[in-house]
Amino acid sequence: MSFPAFLNTEIWANRGRLLAAVSALAVGACLSQFATLPASAQNFTDELAKQADPNAELLLEASEITYDFDRDLIVATGSVQVYYDGNTVQAHQIIFDRKSQQLMARGNVIFIESNGNVVRTEEMTLSEDFSEGFARALQIDTTRRTRFIAEQARRENDNVTTINNGIYTVYTKPTNPPNKPPLWRVRAEKIIHNQQEKIIRFEDAAFEVYGQPIAYLPYLSMPDPSVRRKSGFLMPSGIVNDKLGYGVTVPYYWALNPHYDATAALTPLTKQGLFGDVEYRHRFTFGQVSFSAAGLFQAQPGQFSTSRADERWRGAINSKASFNLAPDWTLGWNVTYKSDRAFFKDYSFTSFDDNGETSEIFLEGKSDRNALSVKAYAFQISQEDYSDSQFDANGFSPVGSSLQDKQPLVLPVIDYDYVFADPVLAGELALTANFTSLTRDETDAFSIDGGTTPRFRGVDGTFSRLTLKGDWRRTFIDPLGQSFTPFAYMRGDLFFLASPDADVLALTGESFVGRAMPAVGMEYRYPIIATFTGGNQILEPVAQVVVRPDEQRIGELPNDDAQSIVFDTSTLFDYDKFSGFDRAEGGTRLNLGLNYKLQLDNGYYLSGLFGRSYHLAGENSYSTPDILGATQDSGLAGDLSDYVGSLYLDTQYGVKLGAQARLDKDDFSFNRVQAQASAIYGPVVSSLAYAFLNAQPDVGIDSPREELLGSASLRLEENWRIFGSVRYDLENSNIVQDGVGIGYDDEGFSMSVSYAEDRSRNDGDSVNRTLYFRIGLRTIGSTQVSSGALN
Repeated sequence: MSFPAFLNTEIWANRGRLLAAVSALAVGACLSQFATLPASAQNFTDELAKQADPNAELLLEASEITYDFDRDLIVATGSVQVYYDGNTVQAHQIIFDRKSQQLMARGNVIFIESNGNVVRTEEMTLSEDFSEGFARALQIDTTRRTRFIAEQARRENDNVTTINNGIYTVYTKPTNPPNKPPLWRVRAEKIIHNQQEKIIRFEDAAFEVYGQPIAYLPYLSMPDPSVRRKSGFLMPSGIVNDKLGYGVTVPYYWALNPHYDATAALTPLTKQGLFGDVEYRHRFTFGQVSFSAAGLFQAQPGQFSTSRADERWRGAINSKASFNLAPDWTLGWNVTYKSDRAFFKDYSFTSFDDNGETSEIFLEGKSDRNALSVKAYAFQISQEDYSDSQFDANGFSPVGSSLQDKQPLVLPVIDYDYVFADPVLAGELALTANFTSLTRDETDAFSIDGGTTPRFRGVDGTFSRLTLKGDWRRTFIDPLGQSFTPFAYMRGDLFFLASPDADVLALTGESFVGRAMPAVGMEYRYPIIATFTGGNQILEPVAQVVVRPDEQRIGELPNDDAQSIVFDTSTLFDYDKFSGFDRAEGGTRLNLGLNYKLQLDNGYYLSGLFGRSYHLAGENSYSTPDILGATQDSGLAGDLSDYVGSLYLDTQYGVKLGAQARLDKDDFSFNRVQAQASAIYGPVVSSLAYAFLNAQPDVGIDSPREELLGSASLRLEENWRIFGSVRYDLENSNIVQDGVGIGYDDEGFSMSVSYAEDRSRNDGDSVNRTLYFRIGLRTIGSTQVSSGALN
């Protein structure tokens, strides 16, 4: 018998409480985030499922709805579906008992929450006030691909949910055999979720692998999903090292405030004592800042064979920050101080690193057409000191000197760029400004021939430079498709040098030095496009001429930011091929190149560029050495430069190839080569890199350097892989670095074991060996054990 009007009165009146109670039971049992303890830089992002809105509309669909007068039951039967406030309940039958005020869902019950969690059971019962409920054979699948399976689940006092004989795990692919146990799971006799205390407790729990228990946990507690952060211990990790001994890192997380927290870790080492590591983080509405510190009082410093052999106290501190002062302005820093150069290498498990040996403070502002940055740099190197008893050039011997004392303090570096919005003379005008000031405590000098010829990377004292530059250019394209781009720039530099070694270095005796460099030029391009069946190709000749006066005061001024001279196709058409502002290219120069591109419809892509540079008039800036002499082996020192070429190939089969080369102008022999190749073919992922640098005696490189670097990974089965890498010195016929390992990865578990050797460190050991073991459980955490310098 159908009673649609009565059904509206009874069920619609209770729809909010009904769905809220069903959701409460499901969410209480669904502990999808229970094992995601807050890590050092991780916060919870999942929240408790929202409560049902009592004003939301409810839709009930069923094949048949009847009313049993004798038992006072409302029964919906046959593919029953209830839609309410983003939630869905599906069952074969839903019964509402008006006498006991209980609702029962039976037969393949599926509850889909608005947050995506799916609850499956055969039968679910709710009490009259919906504060209590009961379900058997409950399974909960979450959006994070985690799963709870319970023999029974009960909700009491509208607050506490208890799961009996529960299992927590992660699930992977639906194709896995249904009766196959997961790789790992946590089984507990009882799981209790107290919403008032916001805590989840596991009683008589066990950690199982492939269905077999390997660790028993009599008691375990976790924060519930509504808690974004919770103080507690994090996953430990281990270390084995012949210089440090055995150790276990035990981290603890403090949720001090919604806006700041801290993580501290202690690592007792059997040979070196207690190692401490702490990090404090504070987040503001306009930015964030962190402070970190790590160190120890070494018990056996003699285990180390280099300068740190006598050091007791070793450690480092770091601070990072980024603040949004305004919509386009950012202030920040990343500053590290370490007690010695090798601290981060010897104690590699420290939670922070050495910033690539560079500490920085910065202020940056950007808009669509202009940018301003103010930065300061300090350098704390990791390279060990060296000595050359034969070098005594002009009184600057490195014997007994410290490389660290030769590092400059750069304060400040100011860069400003501005592009005019409106055309100037129908072209684009851009302004560039740079101010750099640096100070050294000791002159950085070296010899290229045993002491008779000195070279200087930098001089002691203070060196400052102000550079202003304006660039203009305009492009014309004629009816044939030829492109003509006239350009001009004007640059001015003002130098200030205060150095007690200025006279000894044969530098100018003037405190202030000015320099100007005007230039005009033209760039020509003519792309010729040919289309054929299956693709197209483009052949483009390029010519560029730059007319300038000679560079002034070559060899009389320091060169700190233009020391790297790399002449290849990426710099072939640069107006000024120096890498920084301390040098300014002069003289008239012609750059020629031929660009080729091939694109096939089946996915192949090939591009190449070949060219060279010609010095036409004036003094060649690259043939006259400055105080460093880095330009003489650049390939640009003659009127005819070396040849440069590049090639890039991308196939549809996962093979990519890229190469840059500089060929000698006289015999086409290679002076510099860089090549990289990567391939993905079936279960194999591989990469290969090759580098060659010919001898450069003018910068102290007496013999060629040639290395090969390769790595590969082979997938043995669906989840297993082996991998390895090698770095080989072809010139000296020895292995620089090598490593091999095996790993397992799926959606819930990862594990790898690797072994590596390193012969490149200058720390007194011929070979540094590292054994690394890592294991990770998704949603629970990861741990690792590393071993270094095993002999």
